[in-house]
Amino acid sequence: MKKSLRMTALLTPVALASLLSLGGCFGDDTLTPQDTTNVLQAKVQNIVVIYAENRAFDNLYGNFPNANGLSAVVDSTGKPLAAYVPQKDRDGTTTLATLPPTWGGVTAAGSSVTVTQAQSAGLANSPFNIGTAFKTSANATIDGSVVTRDLYHRFFENQMQINGGKNDMFAAWADSGGLVMGYFDYSASPLYKLAQQYTLADNFFQGAFGGSFLNHQYLICACAPEYPNADTAAAKPTLNVVDKNADGSYTSRLTVASTSKASALDGAPVLMTGNITPANYFGDGKFYAVNTMQPAYQPSGNAPADITGNDALYADTTKNTTLPPQTQKNIGDLLTGKNISWAWYAGSWNAALQDGMQAPTAPRGVIYAGNANGVATTAAVDFQTHHHPFNFYANMDPATHAADRATHMKDYTDLVADAAAGKLPAVTFYKPEGLYNQHPGYANIVNADQKIADLVSKLQASPQWKNMVIVITYDENGGQWDHVSPPKGDKLGPGTRIPALIISPYSKKGTVDHTQYDTASVLRLISRRFGLDTLPGLATRDTALKAAGGQAMGDLVNALDLTQNPQ
Repeated sequence: MKKSLRMTALLTPVALASLLSLGGCFGDDTLTPQDTTNVLQAKVQNIVVIYAENRAFDNLYGNFPNANGLSAVVDSTGKPLAAYVPQKDRDGTTTLATLPPTWGGVTAAGSSVTVTQAQSAGLANSPFNIGTAFKTSANATIDGSVVTRDLYHRFFENQMQINGGKNDMFAAWADSGGLVMGYFDYSASPLYKLAQQYTLADNFFQGAFGGSFLNHQYLICACAPEYPNADTAAAKPTLNVVDKNADGSYTSRLTVASTSKASALDGAPVLMTGNITPANYFGDGKFYAVNTMQPAYQPSGNAPADITGNDALYADTTKNTTLPPQTQKNIGDLLTGKNISWAWYAGSWNAALQDGMQAPTAPRGVIYAGNANGVATTAAVDFQTHHHPFNFYANMDPATHAADRATHMKDYTDLVADAAAGKLPAVTFYKPEGLYNQHPGYANIVNADQKIADLVSKLQASPQWKNMVIVITYDENGGQWDHVSPPKGDKLGPGTRIPALIISPYSKKGTVDHTQYDTASVLRLISRRFGLDTLPGLATRDTALKAAGGQAMGDLVNALDLTQNPQ
């Protein structure tokens, strides 16, 4: 039996419920877009977004069965196929004879495994398995418990590495050398197994070029934050110096310093990089923050100027990385405007808040506080304040909007309690602290795997699970190479491909979803489910994609089979 749901919008709730109970009788191909929206709104009551850190798709899921992975560019022995575009040197034409060394060494200081810069040299110009690549040179095996060094992941650098879609200058413009081409055998991890059980999206791109700060902002507003009059601001924020075309318009290429080595084989690049775009880069006369800045409210990477009265709640505004409070419309505003519940839950939020309110001379024990080697541990969780975008907004001012902060910005312990009690808000965001986010340089892979998989188990045990969609994705690629070219969009992005898992009773089980998505596809899903207005950045992105001959981003509904009736 097949029957159209075209008229479901006109049905009473009781009639709609009865019709949906027959969901197994309908194929997805019978549903119009409005029908799909009606069923989505009837069946999905909770959307949970789990946001990890700094992994390209090929870095973790390159060997995933049926995905567009490494088998497209290398054979089973790792030998490059004709489809592989080899890494070029900084002149843009010379093919690198080998990959550069990993500048400073592969492994983080204090690691149980050591691979030095010299031991990393001479790798073939191709993707390589980080776990086994250094057995000969260093007698080292690197598994998911080892912390590897950090890699550049910044706005203009990411565009220079992508090089118009060729993806052939990752090694040239990396401060980490050849490590950008490395990947892991991730197949034994809990998240990989969840991806096999549920749905893995293999055509999902970071929403904005560059790093964590900007992509967290993009996650909630599909926009870049503004810094008014950055060129004359008393705090003197740093501006990127960008090359120009002959007509005076900006390229997307940073100016290379005169001290930079000509070849990537001779040293890391020296680029005239900053945190703010140059004047009028986006053509609207404004300045935008595209690399890491700090919130004006605690917890912040910038301590209070003093702790008199309410001053302890604020960051020192004289610091050049303190971003003025933001006022753009974000997804929280849209949800609140429709009386739809939402919250941003953060690992170690309460501890970081107390840590941030200390006197400016007091050492931080939680905020950007790893161990002596800068590595996150259970005793030093390394809370990253630039990962919490709502804390940058004026309507979360800790003095004038204290009630809103208490409602919408919570600790991980609250998330666990709310899930167990069946009291999660309609839209939940969860951000792990440094120890559990998989960010190279201070975190390993294993800790986050265990933490996030454990949270998924807790969510599956929640009374709300039967009507829940969980999206696990990453903020950005962390500077790592991926073989898939991002679609041509607007001047913000999209950037490099990243993993995304869709876990739900309604997931298309055991499926790889090839639909084109980006970070803001999360916003598209939320907006469709809750009938929200379209954020301007979403329309801008889709218009740009189509103008370039591409297609609009999906909203993750293709990852779902809404004809199912989970028990």
